[in-house]
Amino acid sequence: MAPTSSSANGRDQENDAHVALIATFYAAFAEGDAETMVACYHPDVVFADPGFGQLRGDDAKNMWRMLCRSAKDLVVATTDIAAADGRGQAHWEADYTFSTGRKVHNVIDAEFDFAEGLIIRHTDTFDFARWSGQAFGLPGQLIGRVPVIPQAAFQQVARRQLASYSASRQAKSV
Repeated sequence: MAPTSSSANGRDQENDAHVALIATFYAAFAEGDAETMVACYHPDVVFADPGFGQLRGDDAKNMWRMLCRSAKDLVVATTDIAAADGRGQAHWEADYTFSTGRKVHNVIDAEFDFAEGLIIRHTDTFDFARWSGQAFGLPGQLIGRVPVIPQAAFQQVARRQLASYSASRQAKSV
């Protein structure tokens, strides 16, 4: 049975709303506005990327807060935003100086799932070996080429930094 025009219009409106939500998320990121970014996330959001692994809920939200706070020269460019059938995608590139003082140009593809008009799943994919080479130089190039163990070790460091940030954020709110 073919969809009625009203159901097709409803899907189009939902897709448009999801595209707008993704665009809002990345426009806020480009401005360093973490609170607008995390307002795009569902309370039960699951985020995953090669750097942090999988983060849920407040951990995912605090990761963006931490990154926005620490990124002094971040430039974010987003293209190819699309959404259909409760899923979305975007391509984005970030230029920034990593904590080592090295310049990074990261090329990321993002996938999204939506629930209740918000992002409930966000997965970023990028070349970890390329990124680690930029962020850490020759040691990063070598480490980035070894599968799994160095990436897991990096994720542990990233998660410790996130835990420290989250604890300091919670202490300030008490």
